[in-house]
Amino acid sequence: MKIVTTPMCKDILDIAGIRDYNLIKHPSREYGDFAILLSESKVQDMDTLRIKINTFNQIFESIKKVSKYSPKQLTDNEINEYFKHYTFAYEWINNSLKVQKIKQRNKNIKVSVLSKFIKDIVEDMNFTITDKDFDYLICPDYMDVEGSNNYSLIKLPTHDNISKNPIEKAELRYSILLNINI
Repeated sequence: MKIVTTPMCKDILDIAGIRDYNLIKHPSREYGDFAILLSESKVQDMDTLRIKINTFNQIFESIKKVSKYSPKQLTDNEINEYFKHYTFAYEWINNSLKVQKIKQRNKNIKVSVLSKFIKDIVEDMNFTITDKDFDYLICPDYMDVEGSNNYSLIKLPTHDNISKNPIEKAELRYSILLNINI
C-alpha cells in the first residue's frame, strides 16, 4: 500500500513510524492508493484516513490511529513518552493539577470564536463560548477582523506563521490563549 499525505500531516506519520509515503500538497490516486489527511481535506478518488491535530488530545489520538499503518503500532505509553519532550503538552494530555486549574479559571472567561480549528482548542481549554457579551474575539491571523471597545481581539498564527510540528504549533496557540485575563 502506497501512502500519501500533505505537509500538514507529515510529522504525524514520522512520529507514528511511517517512513514510506509520498508528500503531496494535493493528494490523488496518481501518487498513491491511501491518503492520511486533515479531517477537512477533500480527496475523492482514494481511501482516506482523516485526522485532527488542533488539540493535544487530537494529536495524541491521530498518532495512535496513524501508527496502525506503520510497521510497529505504538502503545499509549510510547506516545506519552514522545510527549514528554514537550512539557506543557505532556501536562495537558495527562491532565495535571496545573491544567485542571487553568481549565477551572477559563470557564469564567467568555469568548467568541471565528474558526472551527480554534473552536477545538478553545473548548479543550474550557473557555465559555458565546456570541453575545464576550470579552475576547479569537480568530485565525489571516482573517481581516477589527477589535472593538467591547472586546479584545486575539489572532492565532496559522500556515506559514507557525511551526509545521503539530505539538509545537499547538503549544504556541495554547500559550497565546493562556495569557487571556492573567
